[in-house]
Amino acid sequence: MKLSIVVPVHNENENLRPLIEEIAAAVAGLGEYEIVYVDDGSRDDTLARLVALKSSFPALRVLHHIRCCGQSTALRTGVQAATGEVIATLDGDGQNDPANIPAMLEAWRELKQSGKLALIAGYRRHRKDTGWRKFSSRFANRIRAALLGDETPDTGCGLKLFDRALFLKLPYFDHMHRFLPALAQRAGAKVVSVEVNHRPRTLGQSKYGTWHRLWVGIWDLIGVMWLQRRAHVPDVEEI
Repeated sequence: MKLSIVVPVHNENENLRPLIEEIAAAVAGLGEYEIVYVDDGSRDDTLARLVALKSSFPALRVLHHIRCCGQSTALRTGVQAATGEVIATLDGDGQNDPANIPAMLEAWRELKQSGKLALIAGYRRHRKDTGWRKFSSRFANRIRAALLGDETPDTGCGLKLFDRALFLKLPYFDHMHRFLPALAQRAGAKVVSVEVNHRPRTLGQSKYGTWHRLWVGIWDLIGVMWLQRRAHVPDVEEI
């Protein structure tokens, strides 16, 4: 089994080497792996630094969007290009801890015993963010959970692990990465949340504004609710 670690980035030149070093150390004992970075139209020297890092990290692959298309599109690009059966994703800002990947992989293996596709979602119980950001995230998560019934306390965590085949079955739209648990359940997959470490951002700047995410999220939420109500997952048997 091969593991692909997919990391979308936009203007994260300062965080590249430290995070890649951590990823390589975390997954070194897990068998065959690759690290797939997707540069989403960065305006700094992120792409040049990634290309230079390939000589130090043979498992590193670099994909590039000529223009910025957003995190969901960058994630999709990485998963489509990945060659592993299992995908681990994390944000490129260094706040997700790659050391959590082995435990998430073990949780995925246990969930797979049911014979179904599976997704493990990270849960940042102790977030290292500003008070306003933590409040707005908790509020959004409660509203989303109440309307979608996905039983996932933290869909905004970038640290997730799932079957590549599962992701490729999901409907694609901008900002879909915020609804992966609900979309996975819609596809008939099993979803489990596990607590993961969360760290403060020490380099670079956040790319997200709360109010913009709020208004976009409302429309996305309505769309996902529509998709849920139109879903049918049949139990198929061959006669």
